[in-house]
Amino acid sequence: MSKKKFYVIWKGPVGIYDDWNVCKNQLTGFKGALYKGFPDRESAEKAYAMGYETFVKASGIDKILKKSVVQPIGQSIAVDAACSGNPGKMEYRGVFVETGTELFKSPLFDVGTNNIGEFLAIVHCLAWQQQKKIAYPIYSDSVNAISWIKAKKARTKLPMTPKTASLFDIIHRAENWLINNQIQVDILKWDTENWGEIPADFGRK
Repeated sequence: MSKKKFYVIWKGPVGIYDDWNVCKNQLTGFKGALYKGFPDRESAEKAYAMGYETFVKASGIDKILKKSVVQPIGQSIAVDAACSGNPGKMEYRGVFVETGTELFKSPLFDVGTNNIGEFLAIVHCLAWQQQKKIAYPIYSDSVNAISWIKAKKARTKLPMTPKTASLFDIIHRAENWLINNQIQVDILKWDTENWGEIPADFGRK
């Protein structure tokens, strides 16, 4: 499981929160909120007691604080993958950020990697939105997957074997989709440090 984090809100529904979903719900609709994630309660309580301005001056890391005041876009889709082992059984899904509603989910592949799952999740979301004639930004927490999307190529080191043949067929179809279609939405990096786990996370870390 992922390590528990704590979230300080200096401007907005002020306080310290130990659950990102609760914190996010409190921030919904509040413009100009000032908040930041911390790795433990002690550092969160210290920052909260100092106040925003004092914390900014004491930290000397202005650009990180600027990042922390930016909230994720509610009207967006988050994608994520889960893999038991690397390689191992793999699946992915897409979730609407504002409501947490699951929009799509892949079957469970017998052999895959997390990077492949993250890549396929983004392409699936792009094609799914095109089919539905909608256009929401897509969040992924995978730098590798986003770079593969830009390259229109899954740069995986997973070997092609009889067990992975069907997965590679899907990968090749995803690559062809990227080559033959124009991406109409923004693909954004989820800020896990400040926002907590991505909403599409399977919770199996």
